[in-house]
Amino acid sequence: MIKNVDHIGIAVSSLEETLPFYTEQLRLTLLKTEEVESEKVRVAFIDAGNVKLELLEPMSEESAIAKFIEKRGQGIHHVAFGVSDIEQRIQEIKESGIRMINETSKIGAGGAKVAFMHPKSTHGVLLELCDKGHLKGE
Repeated sequence: MIKNVDHIGIAVSSLEETLPFYTEQLRLTLLKTEEVESEKVRVAFIDAGNVKLELLEPMSEESAIAKFIEKRGQGIHHVAFGVSDIEQRIQEIKESGIRMINETSKIGAGGAKVAFMHPKSTHGVLLELCDKGHLKGE
């Protein structure tokens, strides 16, 4: 069911202020940045070896990331698991009694199909399913 940890999402107030820590001090490689309008976030993907870090900066006070930072401060937001056939995985997860935030997948950063499990069903951790099987080279 789960192939790997695809990435770890980290909520940040400012990519401009945060990126130098990862790229200059830790000397990790910035892979790309993009805006995900549907989620009202700017995203920076960083290569951390066997896993990517996804830095998430809110573009609006209404974004889930802005609300997360306001409530909890900057820090780890979610862990994303790589899966194949995300719609089938969502059904299996729901059948096992886990509550989903997303009943079907949606397009997330990098064009991946994504869906989130509700933290009340996952012992307080926001978990994401991430399917890149439809993308070339993934």
